Amino acid sequence: QVQLVESGGGLVQAGGSLKLSCAASGSIFRANAMGWYRQAPGKQRELVATITSSGNTNYADSVKGRFTVSRDNAKITVYLQMNSLKPEDTAVYYCNADVIPRGSFYPRDYWGQGTQVTVSS
Repeated sequence: QVQLVESGGGLVQAGGSLKLSCAASGSIFRANAMGWYRQAPGKQRELVATITSSGNTNYADSVKGRFTVSRDNAKITVYLQMNSLKPEDTAVYYCNADVIPRGSFYPRDYWGQGTQVTVSS
């Protein structure tokens, strides 16, 4: 069993910053790509940023230059530093990880429970 636990969401004024964390735990052989997605009310879930185990990153155009994704492989934790936040960044942010569980040869996709980020204007 693999769990992803997020923390760090909250309410912030436009222009402010927040840092999200997501720790993976359980029976993990290896964590491949990890990242963040978000879903605003009435909209589909969308990619925010991902990072591979070797540190290669990918960002949505809407967050480039403002958000930074990073990870600690030893802690199997992924972070999202969000700066210059805008009201349109308001959403539930979900952690995602591509993990090979112990005893398995194949990776599986896991999701966190989501954390609310609200940016007031």
